[in-house]
Amino acid sequence: MARPAPAPIPKPPAKGWDLDHLRVFALVARRASFVAAATELGMSPAYVSKRVAELERALGVALFHRTTRRVLISEAGDAALAWTLRVLEAADRLQDSVAMTPEAAGEPVTLSGPLRISTSLRLGRHHVSPILAELQARHPGLEIWLELLDRRVDLLAEGFDIDIRMGEVAEPHLIAHPVARNARVLCAAPSYVARRGLPQNLAELAGHDCLLYRERHQTFGVWRLSGPDGPASVRVTGPMGSNHSDIVRNWALDGRGIILLASWDVAEQLRRGELVRVLPGYHQGADVWAVTAARLDQTVRLRLCTQFLIERLQRGAHALDTSVR
Repeated sequence: MARPAPAPIPKPPAKGWDLDHLRVFALVARRASFVAAATELGMSPAYVSKRVAELERALGVALFHRTTRRVLISEAGDAALAWTLRVLEAADRLQDSVAMTPEAAGEPVTLSGPLRISTSLRLGRHHVSPILAELQARHPGLEIWLELLDRRVDLLAEGFDIDIRMGEVAEPHLIAHPVARNARVLCAAPSYVARRGLPQNLAELAGHDCLLYRERHQTFGVWRLSGPDGPASVRVTGPMGSNHSDIVRNWALDGRGIILLASWDVAEQLRRGELVRVLPGYHQGADVWAVTAARLDQTVRLRLCTQFLIERLQRGAHALDTSVR
């Protein structure tokens, strides 16, 4: 069903606001907090408050209801936000349409404007963040925000342009761009194997110390794997668990149990013999995707930034090593 047209708002006086005011207003509305918006912008709360107050004076309405604990958007603010998002989208499309000409002619393209990316903790820390630093160095006009989350994000509701994720992309409205074939594998330190032995089948995992790790959407305490006889599940327990793969990997290196982690997360340790495979006939599919809510042909910025991330995750100093199967 078509979205109804936003209600009209008062026409602002000349030079009453600019795109900076609108971007700040939209961010405060999304975050429902002046402080959170200021933190994301890297500005002071006073700067954010001043910009919103200037916009309110220009429009002649109160955009927010302010209390000591919360910031709630007003009815007039709702109408203003609908128009604000249209204006900002139009401005971004203008920038991208201008950028298309040199790209089509084979000339360098200069990208600018906001770019919001989400991903998981370890992917972000060790791979995505240095790639984004390289991207921003090439395009100083880009305003990049990277958010590391241990949950699946709602790209549309939370305003993210790109989500780098592992596993199935089930949301029908999202577009998944393949980055790398990948699997989670079982492994442990030689010291653990010497002390406890290797499980001979999947059922024996239930009697071992398994270091539990939950990333984003994974079910805690149940390992669903693919093996010689097809899909299988086993309920596992262990004395320790975490939502950060660095932690469970370090526990495994100390010989404290068996882990199930992405191949790119343990490839180096397996090559050095610090970890060994457990039940190598079993794995858990976890392909890596760059997920967007919009088609890449809609804007040059989204297309080039997504392509840059995919290329660098496949090749180069910060690429994912998915050679372990």
